[in-house]
Amino acid sequence: MPDARADLFGVHAELISQYIDILASRGIDWGLLGPREGERLWDRHVLNSVACAGLIPGEASVVDVGSGAGLPGLPLAIYRADVRMTLLESLLRRASFLELAVAELGLGDRVSVVRARAEEHRGRYDVVTSRAVAPLPRLIGWCLPLVAPGGSILALKGSTASEELADAGSELRRRRLTGRVHELLVPGTDETTWAVELRRA
Repeated sequence: MPDARADLFGVHAELISQYIDILASRGIDWGLLGPREGERLWDRHVLNSVACAGLIPGEASVVDVGSGAGLPGLPLAIYRADVRMTLLESLLRRASFLELAVAELGLGDRVSVVRARAEEHRGRYDVVTSRAVAPLPRLIGWCLPLVAPGGSILALKGSTASEELADAGSELRRRRLTGRVHELLVPGTDETTWAVELRRA
């Protein structure tokens, strides 16, 4: 495992290991992750989170909506040191966890935590990410106001991503959005995951 982290995260391998330790201890203790998730943090959560990194432009501003325990926002911020990341979370316990994690990881210069609901937040970003937050129609309503001109929404989804995109067709047409499903290789594995990318038409 240490070798795998070094291969993927390079000079940031120690940082991602520190974050995994935070998830395995405080993240589970605070109820942000189930107790069974401790053994699956690396492949199911961290690697899955960074699978979409190639879809994020260089030097982008990114907001992670409903960040929870910091997934996918914190692994992406560690993996892509060029991005500026905002972790958007409305619940106090989760926002407090994120603030402590960012401080302990020493990422405060380019990762910020905002405690607010997406519909209350007034920021604009190049990329809006989410993971396991809500069905696409509801997610679009929350995320679209946060997208800067030329920006995109990246929703990390499961194997039913194509069906979910098709089901949201009327919402996409109403809001003049184009949608595309990316089947992505999870780094360091032979598994795949999916991301729905939405842009203004």
